[in-house]
Amino acid sequence: MTVRVGVIGVGMIGQDHIRRLTRVLSGACVVAVIDADLERARTVAEDLPGVRVHETGQALIADDEVDAVVVTSWGPTHEEYVLAGIGAGKQVFCEKPLATTREACERIIDAEVAVGRRMVMVGFMRRYDTAYRAMKAAVTSGEIGAPLLMYAAHRNPSVPSHFTSDMIINDSVVHDIDVARWMLDDELAAVTVLKPRRNRKAAPGFADPLLVLLEMAGGVLVTVEASVNASYGYDIRGEVVGEDGTVELGESAGAIVKREGRYSGRVPADWRERFVRAFDVEFQEWLDAVAAGGTTGPSAWDGYAATVATDAGLEALRTGQRTAVSMRERPDLYKQQ
Repeated sequence: MTVRVGVIGVGMIGQDHIRRLTRVLSGACVVAVIDADLERARTVAEDLPGVRVHETGQALIADDEVDAVVVTSWGPTHEEYVLAGIGAGKQVFCEKPLATTREACERIIDAEVAVGRRMVMVGFMRRYDTAYRAMKAAVTSGEIGAPLLMYAAHRNPSVPSHFTSDMIINDSVVHDIDVARWMLDDELAAVTVLKPRRNRKAAPGFADPLLVLLEMAGGVLVTVEASVNASYGYDIRGEVVGEDGTVELGESAGAIVKREGRYSGRVPADWRERFVRAFDVEFQEWLDAVAAGGTTGPSAWDGYAATVATDAGLEALRTGQRTAVSMRERPDLYKQQ
C-alpha cells in the first residue's frame, strides 16, 4: 500500500520531510501541502508533480485523497490540526511539541481516548537513532543492573537570534526529557534548573549554558547540560550508570581515525547531520504502521508528558527553585505502548 500523505507546514523541517517521503523512503506519496505562507507552499509544490496546494490545513485534512497527515507547522497550531486529523479518522505524525500547553495536550488525549485507538505519533526522533537504541537495549536487558544515574549533554554550535533561554528548555532539553522517560521507563517527578557562569558568546540577558536536574519517579537522577553557543559543533552525549556497569551513547558522526599517537573524527555541524538516519527510520516505521492500519512510536501521552515537564522546567528556570511535575492519570489506551 502507498500511503498518500498531506503535509501541513513546509518550512525547513517540512521540506526536509517531503524530501524524505518522496526520495528516500518507500510506501509514501506526498499528494497535498499547505503553509501559512501560500507562496512558499506553491513554490514547494512546483517540484512535486500532481501535488495540490490547499488554502487551509482543515481543507487538506478533509481531502479524500489524503490518507495520513504530517504536521510540521508552528507549534501553537498543532492542537487544531491534530484534533482535526483524529476527527477525520486519519493517522497524524506531529513534530514536537504535540501542543504548547498542558490543556491542549489533554484535549488531544481525550479525543484519542474517545475514538478508542491511537491516531497520533509525536516526532521524538532520538528514539530511532542507532546509538540511542543500543543504549536502551543495554538498560532494558539488565546488562548494567538497575539504573542509578543518567548524564546527558546537548550542545549546539550556535542558535538563531530569535532563540531565547526558554527555548533551551522547550526546544532542546525537551529531547533529553523524552529520552530519559523512554530510556528509564519512568515519569518525571521534579525539575531543577541551575545557571552556571554565562558564556561570553551568549546574547545579553541570555542564560547559557544551563544545567538541568531531572528527578525520576523511581529515584534515578538525570543531569542535562544544555549549551547553545558551544562553537565547535553539534555534540550530543549520554550515559546511564547502573549497579553493575555503565552504557555510554556511541558517536555516530563518522569514523574515528587513530594515527601517530593521535585520534580525530568529525563533529556534526547541526541536528540534521547528526540525526538524518534517525529521521529516516522514524518515518519509515510510521509509514509501515499506517499502511497496516495503525500507528507506532511516541504517543500523544509522550507528547503530553514532555510538555508538562518542560512547563515545570520553565518554572524552575524562572524561580531557581525545584519544581514538581504533576501529571494526570495515564489512560488505559497508553498503558500498553
